[in-house]
Amino acid sequence: MPRPTVLLGMSGGVDSSVAALLLTEQGYDVRGVTLKVWEQEDETIAATKKWEERGCCKVGLARHVAKLLNIPHEVVETRESFQKGVIDDFIYGYLSGETPNPCVRCNERVKFGRLYNLAKERGVDFVATGHYARIQSTDQGHFLQKGVDTKKDQSYFLYRISPSWLSRILFPLGHMHKTEVWARAKDMDLPIEELQESQEICFVTQGDYREFLRIEAPQAARPGPFVNTEGQYLGEHRGIAFYTPGQRKGLGLATGERVYVQYVVPETNTVVIGKDEGLLQEECFVREVNWFGETVQADARSVLVKYRYASPAVPATLGPESGGILKIQFETPQKALSPGQSAVFYEGDRVLGGGIIQRAEMPMENIHSLTQITSIPIASQQS
Repeated sequence: MPRPTVLLGMSGGVDSSVAALLLTEQGYDVRGVTLKVWEQEDETIAATKKWEERGCCKVGLARHVAKLLNIPHEVVETRESFQKGVIDDFIYGYLSGETPNPCVRCNERVKFGRLYNLAKERGVDFVATGHYARIQSTDQGHFLQKGVDTKKDQSYFLYRISPSWLSRILFPLGHMHKTEVWARAKDMDLPIEELQESQEICFVTQGDYREFLRIEAPQAARPGPFVNTEGQYLGEHRGIAFYTPGQRKGLGLATGERVYVQYVVPETNTVVIGKDEGLLQEECFVREVNWFGETVQADARSVLVKYRYASPAVPATLGPESGGILKIQFETPQKALSPGQSAVFYEGDRVLGGGIIQRAEMPMENIHSLTQITSIPIASQQS
């Protein structure tokens, strides 16, 4: 009887490397694929570099692991789709006054879509990655669940993948803790001292997304006014793309008190500054909602909502979806809800779905007043 086949995404990191080991041990016919999404690895100088310095996709290490496990490996070019679906979206989001999450978009538009289509074209049974998440199979269908290791759970980044794909996805690390994964990596005699955790934004190699924007989108450096919540001019900012809700550092303002970015107004190129308590919100709206199973059509539903990866899920009520927009009413006010980020809905360990936090509708008279108040100081500075 032939072994079940699986197409495994191999980035060259410790997680996908151990996933390859586990799948071979479980009897799968594993085929390794490295999706080339960013810069080209220079093979002529790679031998002089440590693995983690060889780009976001460590092709050399992925190839090494494949050879070690005696499985086939190939590199699939996906830079064009990654540029359009992830990087361009990332830049456009910041220029539009949002705080995008490229990892969510990558899983949705590039990583799983590409692997799934390749598997379908080649008649491969399953797709697998090294994510810390699980698939639950029930009589009602297949559902996404949190990984057992709560500190490493990555279900937040996976909520946008198509529900129809779940029956053919494997997450070998979903039932493991990171310490167990490191132990298995040592057993494989991998260069542990050189392996590092993957950086959150793989293409931002400068360490700061603002520097990336300066290089890739110089139009982001468009100075404009800082104003307080009453519309009073406080100074000049470097460009709305460089500021996100809740930001305190790097403002360059001497106000005599601790202040934070409340929100940005792209229509007037304005950054609004205020006190900590101004960041609290009782509700928000989300767009582009993706559901695993039932939706909220008529009755409100109590769930847990995670609106930032590094923050715990909090109790909230989902209002009926209308016109593709869903309302989230939090049990207690939450701080610095950022448009462009994701709000993911949970019921216990199960992921119900999620959506993209939408910018709050601002009355036109507020936009007009900001334009009127801030235009005089900016003009006077230029005279």
